[in-house]
Amino acid sequence: MEGMFYSTQEFWTWWIAVYLFLGGLGGAAVVVTILTNMYYKPHKQLVLWGSIGAFIMLSIGSLLLFVHLLHHLAVINVLNPMVLIEKPDAWISWGTQFIVWMMVWSMVYTFPYMLESPFWAKMPVVGMILNLFGWAGKLSLKFHSIIGWLAVINGIGTVFYTGLLLQSFPAVALWHNPGVPLLFIVSAFSTAMAFLLLVLDLAIKKREEDRPIRVLYERTDVILITVELVIIFVFFHFTTYGLESARHTAQLLWQDMGWIVGFVGFGLLVPFMIELKGVLKGWSSPAPVVFAAILVLLGGYLLRHYFMYSGVYERPYPPQHLIEAPPAVM
Repeated sequence: MEGMFYSTQEFWTWWIAVYLFLGGLGGAAVVVTILTNMYYKPHKQLVLWGSIGAFIMLSIGSLLLFVHLLHHLAVINVLNPMVLIEKPDAWISWGTQFIVWMMVWSMVYTFPYMLESPFWAKMPVVGMILNLFGWAGKLSLKFHSIIGWLAVINGIGTVFYTGLLLQSFPAVALWHNPGVPLLFIVSAFSTAMAFLLLVLDLAIKKREEDRPIRVLYERTDVILITVELVIIFVFFHFTTYGLESARHTAQLLWQDMGWIVGFVGFGLLVPFMIELKGVLKGWSSPAPVVFAAILVLLGGYLLRHYFMYSGVYERPYPPQHLIEAPPAVM
């Protein structure tokens, strides 16, 4: 368009990609493990790995966000729930509330299982905390379903927020799209299935009674990857035939081998075929499923990585020295 130029945003880069990836993965892992424990098959070890793993993931992601704040004391405003009343479109504040309360309620839900675990009881600091607050474990069991649902609701909010945060930026055509929250939600639950399959195959002592859970997670992940591929095809159509700024995004994404081979190929298609074969005919060894799960996790990060690096702004009448082709995706 005459009088317009396009530039790729350079502020929200890999660290936001890590934050969104860990946030979506952690939130979805909590939702899946708690719902599995409550309504499908009780599994204390799975809850321990899901909740504690999510706590660590979200702690790392939140730390990255905090480090990159221009004014670190501003985090007080983000944590203040009254901000949501005064400014209901403050998505980072909404996300922070979801993340904090998901971490709190998921750990309260998990606390009774930590009390029963010799591993946690032997840890110096954690063991002391468990001894001091053993009564809280009994209280948690009394209201376990309510606490579980509080964790699940905030976990869903955390997953949804990771896509809604990007969708709220109208200046970037790729991000300001109603399909972004859906894509990120599907990707988050797919990566959660992959993470929990790794837990079941590598971290927890393998038991035959856990096989139905593995099968359920594999089948669910096949469906989620299928939906994700459909959404990616829609995004291909949107960026290729959409607004001018979207077509500049297409030049960054669909001509980059990292996106095509790394994300679409090894992050979606390869694990889809491996898991589909496992669902239809099974595998004699867990190795293919473990490999597929690792690829799904890699693909989940690459999706967010390339979304960050291909965010194209449309601007009017640039200074002459700024008229240039968008930089290559990193």
